[in-house]
Parts: sequence; C-alpha cells; structure tokens
Amino acid sequence: MPPMTILEARALAHSFDYPLFRDLDLTLSAGESMAIIGVSGSGKSTLLHILSTLLEPEAGSVTLFGKELYALKGEELVALRRDDLGMIFQSHYLFKGFSGYENLEVAAILAGEPIDPVLLKRLKIDGVIGQKVTELSGGQQQRVSIARVLTKKPRLIFADEPTGNLDHDTALEVMAIFDEYIKSHDASLVLVTHDEELAMRCDRVYRLHEELFEPVK
Repeated sequence: MPPMTILEARALAHSFDYPLFRDLDLTLSAGESMAIIGVSGSGKSTLLHILSTLLEPEAGSVTLFGKELYALKGEELVALRRDDLGMIFQSHYLFKGFSGYENLEVAAILAGEPIDPVLLKRLKIDGVIGQKVTELSGGQQQRVSIARVLTKKPRLIFADEPTGNLDHDTALEVMAIFDEYIKSHDASLVLVTHDEELAMRCDRVYRLHEELFEPVK
C-alpha cells in the first residue's frame, strides 16, 4: 500500500514587488522529508507560509490531509494548526514570561502528550529548561521551540531555518531528531534552509531560482 499523501500543491504562483514563483507543483507523503533551498529573496519562506496555512497564494491550490486548505473555515484552520501542524520559524514565539519548561507544558497539555526528558537531553536544554525564556540564549530558545513542537506530536512539521542559531554539531543532531521523528510517527517535514549540507539530509531537495522550483535531489 503506497504511503498517504500528506501535502499537495498545484500550479502555485505568488509575487510581492516582483514574481517569486509560478506553476509550482509539489507533493509530500507520510514518512518523507523535503528541503527547499535558494538565495535570500527567492521566495522560500513565502512558499512555506502558503503551504502552512499562513498566506493564501495568488494562484493555485494547496491540499493538506486530503482537504483543500484555503476552502477551510476559520475554526477548521485553527483545529488543523493545533492538532496536526508543527511550525518552527526563525522567531521563536515562546511565552516570554514563562520558563522553558512551562512553554513545553502548554504544548503538552493542549496535545495531551507527555514531555520527553530524553528529547530535552538530546537538544542540550535539560539543564536550562527551568530558566525563564528571557534568560536563555538565542540558540537555547531555538531548541526550546523545537522541543515544544515535537512535544505536541504533529503529523506535519514546517521548519524555516530551524538551525540558524545553532552550532554545526547541534544542527546535525536536530536534523537527526527530525528524521527519527518523522520515520517513527509516519509524519512529514518541510524544511527551508540556507544550509545545503542539512538540506541534503532530507529525502528530497528543491531549489527556488528565478521563479522556478527545480529538483536537486
């Protein structure tokens, strides 16, 4: 039995001051990871926002879990984001008045899932997770945001430069954690990154260049 199609986009097009991409097609199956690379301004983050419910495209369609994304009503979108999607962006969006652990507790309670102490140790935040978010470094905040997303057990993770504040070895460990997660939970990952070494760890890699979406791997 073939794996379930998690995400499908057809004939996507979008522009701001200039065209970013056109006639863009992609599909992503359960248990699969995809990386999108390209120079700054090529439209990588914009594409991620379109795929992850945050920005309606100028043209084309996005289907998530078999549902036409931008035909969903407000409450359906909220439920989709809460129950099925995990979003890791360059801004951490952590609750600043809380400790790192309290941020994880919010995600755990909403999802009805436990906090995994092994995950905290692998992300090297087990010793600082009790500190206020404002006392953590940028890299530590980034790792808390990654742990928060994985704690809620999403079916699809969208990650925009999730290792941008991390050293090389930690970035590789984060990618290993992502890979293990999607394989063990039959989930999927869409990664936007400037780091081509990290990108090549994904099952498929695409480059956005001069409005075109071209396979690299």
